[in-house]
Amino acid sequence: MKLTQETRAALQQGFEAAFGCAPQRYFSAPGRTELSGNHTDHQHGMVLAAAVNLDTRAAVRMTCSDTIRVQSKGYPLCQVSLQDLRPKREEINTTAALIRGVAARFEQLGCMVSGFDAYVESTVLPGSGLSSSAAFEVLMGTIMNHLFFGGHVSQPEIAMVAQYAERDYFGKPCGLMDQMASAVGGMVRMDFCSPGNPRLQKVDFDFADCGHALCIIDTRASHADLTDEYAAVPAEMKAICDYFHKSVLRDVDEEAFYAAIPQLRQRCGDRAVMRAVHFFKENARVPMQVAALEQGDFDRYLQLMKESGYSSYMYLQNVIPAGYKAHQDVAIALALCDRYLAGRGGFRVHGGGFAGTVQAFVPVDILEDFCKGIENALGEGACHVLSIRNEGGVEMF
Repeated sequence: MKLTQETRAALQQGFEAAFGCAPQRYFSAPGRTELSGNHTDHQHGMVLAAAVNLDTRAAVRMTCSDTIRVQSKGYPLCQVSLQDLRPKREEINTTAALIRGVAARFEQLGCMVSGFDAYVESTVLPGSGLSSSAAFEVLMGTIMNHLFFGGHVSQPEIAMVAQYAERDYFGKPCGLMDQMASAVGGMVRMDFCSPGNPRLQKVDFDFADCGHALCIIDTRASHADLTDEYAAVPAEMKAICDYFHKSVLRDVDEEAFYAAIPQLRQRCGDRAVMRAVHFFKENARVPMQVAALEQGDFDRYLQLMKESGYSSYMYLQNVIPAGYKAHQDVAIALALCDRYLAGRGGFRVHGGGFAGTVQAFVPVDILEDFCKGIENALGEGACHVLSIRNEGGVEMF
């Protein structure tokens, strides 16, 4: 991937200020956007996702030490000793946990990781719904893969290394969609029927050729105090699975599910039933959207995108946190999209939901007015116009 002079200069200046010498190499990992498959990956379902042109990048220099030092712009220096790569309780939910977890997994794979310094800058803002954490994890994995393993680990394997770090060290149960989209790059359909070896299918399609811009709208909502809301989604789906003695909804027979709804309502509650309805509908929608893109039928894709959004709102119910009245930020953003698109394009809740972002495809002839309307209501910088990035985690030259 080509490194622009502007990026090189900024990273070099930051590295020299942090570490007092010049960097040797440069790396990048992109953020991601979920195009279809809302909350399906943790049930071994299907997802359509893509890397975007916002990234987390680093200037790096190997050192003769047993310590990884990472200076992220605007944050304190993070130092991780390679002498002990076991998970540490005090590092849960910290950057150090992600670095330690990635290094530990590489050592388990037979890679002898040693010390390096990295200066990191990112345009994937935390809480933006574009998965800044996955981009950072994939960046660390890409650096270690190139510095110490000769690029031996494949991009999908780097995604699994990143997931391992987030799950087992950072302490956040997560699917694999975010890391896989960042690591692999481009637009890709992922089938997690076998999570340890997901089936990947690259999808070649340019939304710009259809006269539409991909927009991500920052609802400006906080993820704080929403942990229970996020955890309830897979937990309630699991309750449905338990009735059928299955581990995930992918393994539950859909006809048997509908036949058992009276019993499931009593045992699991109506919201759990509705969330399972969403899974079955959404999982079936992903291959239909892929087929629409492969056939060049963008109108069909948009219709299915709208159906995905409706399903998330009505069945999955990940738009308004339970009991929230004064603050319904994602719902407001969806209402604004409905108004300013006026029946054109498409829009849907994006990613985990409850807070974060909304995704919209906006006809380019109304893009300026659309962004203006969104930002008049939500604030300057709330509407981000993005494009698909073909490269995943890479070294920049």
